[in-house]
Amino acid sequence: MLAIRLSELPMDGSPDAQLPAGSALAAHPSSSNGTVGEGPLPLYRARVAAGKLAPDQAQEMAAETLQDLWRRLRGYEPTQEEPEKQGFLSRFFRRKPVEEEQNPAPIGLYLVGEVGRGKSMLMDLFFDTADVTRKQRIHFHQFMQNCHGRIHAWKKIHGDTADPIGPLADSIADEAALLCFDEFQVHDIVDAMILGRLFQGLFNRGTVIVATSNTAPDDLFKGKPGRDAFLPFIALIKKQVNVLFLDSNRDYRRARIQGLPTWHAPADARAQRAIDKAFEELTGVAHGEPTKLEVLGRKVEVPQAARGVARFDFVELCGKPLGPADYLALATHFHTIVVDGVPRLGPENFDKARRFITVIDAMYEHRCKLIASADAVPDQLYERGENAAMFERTASRLMEMQSQDYLALPHLT
Repeated sequence: MLAIRLSELPMDGSPDAQLPAGSALAAHPSSSNGTVGEGPLPLYRARVAAGKLAPDQAQEMAAETLQDLWRRLRGYEPTQEEPEKQGFLSRFFRRKPVEEEQNPAPIGLYLVGEVGRGKSMLMDLFFDTADVTRKQRIHFHQFMQNCHGRIHAWKKIHGDTADPIGPLADSIADEAALLCFDEFQVHDIVDAMILGRLFQGLFNRGTVIVATSNTAPDDLFKGKPGRDAFLPFIALIKKQVNVLFLDSNRDYRRARIQGLPTWHAPADARAQRAIDKAFEELTGVAHGEPTKLEVLGRKVEVPQAARGVARFDFVELCGKPLGPADYLALATHFHTIVVDGVPRLGPENFDKARRFITVIDAMYEHRCKLIASADAVPDQLYERGENAAMFERTASRLMEMQSQDYLALPHLT
């Protein structure tokens, strides 16, 4: 494993859903209009020349590294047994590892950097132009959710004592010779316990891993109970992929949101269009994918999520029996939360108002950004009833959260 910090490299000027049943991964839609004949570096430079991207030395160096991997991956196909002409379950249950010495795989890449530095954008340029027939790009959290679903399906057929990891690695390797993860992070002990064996299986089968993360491998799962059992996975990652530190000084994500209005009242068609535009501006997609966060053994449903942004209708966020731990998980997992249709609040809907106060408190403490449409400006949302005074602090925070000073603050996870 080679760990590289981009600030140490010379500039030589050389030429970032509900998953389908039966699929380990969801293919990421092309977002860069790249072609396999170019590679990420020429495409990156073309965007800079066209004024679509600001020149950034750290990003260009990362694009050069990705270009080198792009060259090594051209036409890559691991040597595997001839696929059986059967259905998904047969492929899922089949075990067919690839011997590394017969067909050595190119070394993958783990791109580390603070939020908003352009990691996902660079990986999109690489993924879209990669000349690999079987390739998949997926948010790491979604990948693990899908893996747990397939493990459950295996055990339902074979019993709890059956080992699903080998067959799971088979099926994933069948679907992707190149596997790109966005926002690689490990918070769940169950995920931590299966990752080492699963990734060893994928590497043995020739799958190349490229990932973006805010966390260096040595800091994954840090401070969590059971981390000692997770250390072999960290060693495996450091052995099988090169680690690249993206040292850009500019937070592009924060710059984008600083240019966006964040509170839209009233919640009419104009506000809806503005909210839709803001979500697409921050994520690069018009509609996110549903996901779930595990909190204290429960699942918190997120209707739409993409690139660190979650989107809820007010009732979805505050009309369900969620508590402080749930809202804390949302505020730390997502850097921005978009809320549609905040109504006027009062004694008749105080349960929803109380949850709204709780989620705003959690977001404020962790500098999570809020974009919302509402029936009124913050200090007119809750004007009557005995609890109106209690809402004054929330209204004040909502006003502060619209300020450029607040929007410039880093997200606290």
